[in-house]
Amino acid sequence: MRLFETRPGDDGLPGPERTLAVLALVTGTLMAVVDTTMINLALPTIAADLNVSASRAVWITNLFQVVCAAFLLVFAGISELVTRRRLYLFGLSTFVIAAMGAALSRNLETLLVFRALQGLGAAATLSIGPSLYRAIFPSRLLGSALGLSALVVAGGYAAGPTLSGVILSFADWPWLFALNVPLGVCSLWLAKRALPQEQPRQGSFDVAGALLSIVMLASFFIAMDAVSHAAPVWQSSGWTLLAVLACVGFVHRQRRAPYPLLPLSVFAEKRFTLAVSASGLAFIGQGLTFVALSFFYQEQMGFSPLETAWLFTPWPLAIMLVGPLAGRLADRVNPSVLSSTGLVLLIIGLIALALVDESTGVVGSLWRTALCGIGFGLFQPPNNREMMGSLPPERSSNVSGVMSTTRTVGQSFGVALVGAALALGAPVQVTLWLGAATTLMALVASLSRVSLARRALVARRASSGVE
Repeated sequence: MRLFETRPGDDGLPGPERTLAVLALVTGTLMAVVDTTMINLALPTIAADLNVSASRAVWITNLFQVVCAAFLLVFAGISELVTRRRLYLFGLSTFVIAAMGAALSRNLETLLVFRALQGLGAAATLSIGPSLYRAIFPSRLLGSALGLSALVVAGGYAAGPTLSGVILSFADWPWLFALNVPLGVCSLWLAKRALPQEQPRQGSFDVAGALLSIVMLASFFIAMDAVSHAAPVWQSSGWTLLAVLACVGFVHRQRRAPYPLLPLSVFAEKRFTLAVSASGLAFIGQGLTFVALSFFYQEQMGFSPLETAWLFTPWPLAIMLVGPLAGRLADRVNPSVLSSTGLVLLIIGLIALALVDESTGVVGSLWRTALCGIGFGLFQPPNNREMMGSLPPERSSNVSGVMSTTRTVGQSFGVALVGAALALGAPVQVTLWLGAATTLMALVASLSRVSLARRALVARRASSGVE
């Protein structure tokens, strides 16, 4: 297979070691992604078994996501001091131990403690996943590697609800958590054996920056959750204000810290900044659309939750099919052109979904969802390659942390927009048009990179002519 061929002069790991290292990353990522989607479907079952209300049971998912989001940037920074290999092993170990604890929990309070620990473990692995792909694969295959990463994530999102339904059809909910234990042990063995060794960075750790980052991201996520659930204005406003104040403090600290958690100089590279902007806006559109369609399919078209899950399936399946191909193309073609083309298809798909009505039918909904998946699959791996490849390798951990944080913040903000719109009485179709609008903004950012690349090429040619 092309991904595991070794050529003279290749950086990264040799072919056989590369295979084992990728298996470790794939199993670790799948556990974190599948876990979230599996548990979402099982919340009513868990609530009934533990005799708690649905509003309290939602925190089984929320707490995992809040902790995971809050520690992404922190762990990306810590990885430079302890090495990515050790951090990944820590994250996997924490996740597996917490999964066993969650499986053995018999009350909500204990379950929430272990869910928080699972979020901590997931943050450690997800924060450095993309940068490990860069360390494992040679630079010539970076796009293909990130395409593989997109396939794994999309596969996890697609498989989670189905796997949850199958397990709950013949076993109790604790088995959803227990399933992670053998997979985690296998992934730990592979990671310990195959992940590359590194030299840790010398210097101090930005503790103040880390604390501000945790407060900033956690309060933002809680504020978005409050908005999406139509909580009182004072509650969402309070958390939003705390997030803004922490953000101001974080930026101020990063400018003054001797070893900043996130060097702001990375945003001086326009390619990177535009790619981050395009990613965040596209994930807002995706997160918004997923939630909006859930309401539309069930409340207006009369589909059951399981039928709704099946109607979503073409989206991640299309990413699984298109993502690896887009990644391979990004190693040969300008990634900005590929990303922009994907966003055009995504916008067309979102507009088509916004025009859906009760007479559209299943087939009409499926092809629209598939078109969105094709567009997103063509956009994401090349855009991630642009983010990762626009900065030097020593910044890989920082880039990885930004990528993961941008994805999480974008999706949660999209969900909050749907909640706010519905709370104000707006029709679901309005939120779908809003998703198309945010994706259009992502396209503008992506096209800016195309013109930027063309100007750079013209400048290089002019410089060569002068010389």
